[in-house]
Amino acid sequence: MTDPSTVELGLDTFGDITRDEAGELVSGAQTIRDVVEQAVLADQSGLAFFGVGEHHRREFAISSPEIVLAAAAASTERIHLGTAVTVLSSDDPVRVYERFATLDAVSNGRAEVILGRGSFIESFPLFGYDLRDYETLFDEKLDLFSRLLDETPVTWEGTLRAPLSEADVYPKTENGLKAWVGVGGTPESVVRAARHGYGLMLAIIGGPSARFRPFADLYHRSLESFGRDRLPIGVHSPGHIAATDQQAWDEAYAGFEAMNNTIGRERGWPPYSRMRFQHDVGPEGALYVGSPETVARKIATTVQTLGASRFDMKFSTGTLSHAKMMRSIELYGTQVAPLVRDMLS
Repeated sequence: MTDPSTVELGLDTFGDITRDEAGELVSGAQTIRDVVEQAVLADQSGLAFFGVGEHHRREFAISSPEIVLAAAAASTERIHLGTAVTVLSSDDPVRVYERFATLDAVSNGRAEVILGRGSFIESFPLFGYDLRDYETLFDEKLDLFSRLLDETPVTWEGTLRAPLSEADVYPKTENGLKAWVGVGGTPESVVRAARHGYGLMLAIIGGPSARFRPFADLYHRSLESFGRDRLPIGVHSPGHIAATDQQAWDEAYAGFEAMNNTIGRERGWPPYSRMRFQHDVGPEGALYVGSPETVARKIATTVQTLGASRFDMKFSTGTLSHAKMMRSIELYGTQVAPLVRDMLS
């Protein structure tokens, strides 16, 4: 049973390049400035977390999440700030730790990191990594990062990175760094997160949340088998909120269509349609799009089904304008969050 008082509601963005109210694409620079403004509103609306994803392609503006989060830290007070996700496979664990320990300092202990392999692969050739090492890179770097989290001298050796011998890494955090692993839904990934002692962030972007209950159960069993204490489960799913269901659907559809068709051309997906969208926003889909009550009810169901302690809504998808995202954030914090807690209790 999920304790309603402990459930956190957060937001995620990939810094999608948006269109303004006149329909014109805005610049990457303006998109980044808009993301900082969105983080400030999320803080003012009482939300628990603001996550920024890392990408290296033209549809997304943010390739250096920690810099954007540091800017947000300077203008916020309470909200936790992190990534969604950091592509650890094509980065160096020591540098990732150092950057987030620094973010933790400037935010006064509000930094979190969500680590992942990345569903996009542009960063691998960009930073000189071989995709044939995809699995090994993540396994080894995740192991090293878990040791760095202890904040004691590290001796470590792998096959794809130079070894470390009693290496001490700075700065130290004041109260430790909260870390998660983002998982798309493979049993191996769930067990890996448990083995290394990370929180589990389930990226549910298709199908009903109930389909992921076996992964939540596997995570708890794995933690127990590794002799670890119970750790949190979170959910990341796309969504958008407006005054009514119809308004939310009409506002969100063009952005979802644009993003799905862009990625679909690369991956062989069929063209996105309004019929598919309406299925995805329904009970059997993974889109949390609708009025505050509709979205709250769907979040509460997901939290109860998975025993989750956090739900992060990816509020930016495709070309949806900054103004509409700001209204969605406001409704999420001021109306959806209280409704979710009432429904859970």
